[in-house]
Amino acid sequence: MATRHVYLVRHGAADPFGTLTDVGERQAELVGKRLAGIPVDTVWHSPLPRAVHSAQIMGACLPEAAVREAPELIDHIPHVPVDVPPSWAAFFDGYGAEEAEDSRRRADALTGRFARPAETETHEVLVTHAYQVAWLVRDALDAPPVRWLGLNCGNAALTVIEYRDGTAPTVLLYNDMGHLPVDLRWTGFGAGTRP
Repeated sequence: MATRHVYLVRHGAADPFGTLTDVGERQAELVGKRLAGIPVDTVWHSPLPRAVHSAQIMGACLPEAAVREAPELIDHIPHVPVDVPPSWAAFFDGYGAEEAEDSRRRADALTGRFARPAETETHEVLVTHAYQVAWLVRDALDAPPVRWLGLNCGNAALTVIEYRDGTAPTVLLYNDMGHLPVDLRWTGFGAGTRP
């Protein structure tokens, strides 16, 4: 039975303009080195510069893999809840029906392309953004759409999902930062105590 191995990576740390910082470049290199022992076919990336640059750095560690853009990986809000949880009300302030429908279409395109089995054994790296990682994890767990809220991941954190015909997806790892030294972990999160 063929397995589609999907390695989700949030881009490295970036400045407010979306350019990778020195920390982000180092993070991307370290996750690339972690994945170097896997027979990666393709490194797919969002069209945004922070993801493109991260994918190029990772691709240098994976010389057999093609590095390609996938517009489905662009940073967007994947789901606007009808009944917004009170703690998230400010986040969704100003979203109307048109934005909610656009979010749904983009989320459907993302899962339609990547959250399914493949005909042959594949290993794909998706360099994307926190919301897209959260949406794909929520989808793999068959959780209600609103459950993507609160699933966050650090820059260059690794999440792994496997897809096979005839069975539910398997989430093997979520937000794993074991390849990063302590000072490079937990970027992309707010201040707080971290393990």
